[in-house]
Amino acid sequence: MTGARPDIDVRPITEAEIPDWIRALHTGFLQSPEVGDQEIAERGPSLLRSRTLGAFDAGRCVATFRSFDQELTAVGGAPVPADAISNVAVVATHRRRGLLTRMMVQDLAAAKDRGDVVATLIAAEYPIYGRYGFGPATWTTEWTIDVPRAGLDLRRPVPDDGGLVELVNGDDVRKLGPELHERLRRAQPGAINRDERWWQVNTGLLRLGRPWTEPFYAVYRAADGTVEGLVAYVCDDVWGDGKQPLDTATVKGLIAVSPAAERALWRYLCSIDWVTKVRSGWRAPDDLLPFFLPDPRAARITTQADWLWVRILDVVRALEARTYQAAGELVLEIADPAGLAGGRWRLEASADGASCTPTTRSADLALDVAELATLWLGDESAVRLAALGRVREERAGAAEVADALLRTSRRPWCPDMF
Repeated sequence: MTGARPDIDVRPITEAEIPDWIRALHTGFLQSPEVGDQEIAERGPSLLRSRTLGAFDAGRCVATFRSFDQELTAVGGAPVPADAISNVAVVATHRRRGLLTRMMVQDLAAAKDRGDVVATLIAAEYPIYGRYGFGPATWTTEWTIDVPRAGLDLRRPVPDDGGLVELVNGDDVRKLGPELHERLRRAQPGAINRDERWWQVNTGLLRLGRPWTEPFYAVYRAADGTVEGLVAYVCDDVWGDGKQPLDTATVKGLIAVSPAAERALWRYLCSIDWVTKVRSGWRAPDDLLPFFLPDPRAARITTQADWLWVRILDVVRALEARTYQAAGELVLEIADPAGLAGGRWRLEASADGASCTPTTRSADLALDVAELATLWLGDESAVRLAALGRVREERAGAAEVADALLRTSRRPWCPDMF
């Protein structure tokens, strides 16, 4: 908080301050500071419905912060209430004055009081959020497929399992997508809920003042007609020497509830005339995509980075909400400088459930609340973190016990930006 100025007012915004708040948000993200009437009309209602803070210096908005209700899927499929944080920006003239800290402390305390189990965010920069107790809990990978090299027989691109791929439009997506996504998120640790507004924004019904290019949409229907997959994609228009098409199909989003649907949609994208490259969009790091191809090397990793960050607010509910494939017991010493979730906890887990209770027993493993968040969804290894000095074994072998309890067979994945 060094350099914080108490005369800068941090508070919820009013309706009249929405244009100034949006301008500060644009400025913080190095976008044009122009704010149009359409953006104000489309963004304004959601700002007033959510928890929207601004920092005001002499009446001018110089920092922005917004949070809203979210559900995050824990390991095993249980939804937990989350405080989703977004639209965090501080204009360049007011950096290093403690404004983010003031907004974050206020928001996390309110989330704790509401009973949220975790807070979540997508970090624009890695170094910022660890100091507030957040840890990277899921990662994302993007592949670029060299279609001619993939080895697919595209003479018959239709699925061979009795299903079919068909093109649909935005109206169809708004009807079919929500139920499909609900099926996915009930089974996918790290997934979050999508409300009606999400579908409106991501099908162009709400544009928030941004340019919009209508994507192509395709669904996969199983042999019984059930929709099991959906993809949105755009294509460029590139031609090489000798009038050779060199188009790239870029996936804006692909969700599927069966491997058959995934396989069919990736095969469809690779079969589109003129398309020689497919960019996969944000996928789980252990996505099946490369191995749907006869030559997996045709799928080259072009992005790999942290994605969803989590901040544990309630250790007991977080650890009891998830499932465990192994049986075991672990005493965790959790350090939380903010005083929201620290303490010593005894976790007893099995395939039948888990209990987490305060204890005075000696700790097996000592770690910061941010490292607990990194482990909670099953993606990271306590053994790796111990090697890095980020967790400390108070009992030999405790990190291996933690891995047996907490790690999952498939990696968690969050398909969404927010």
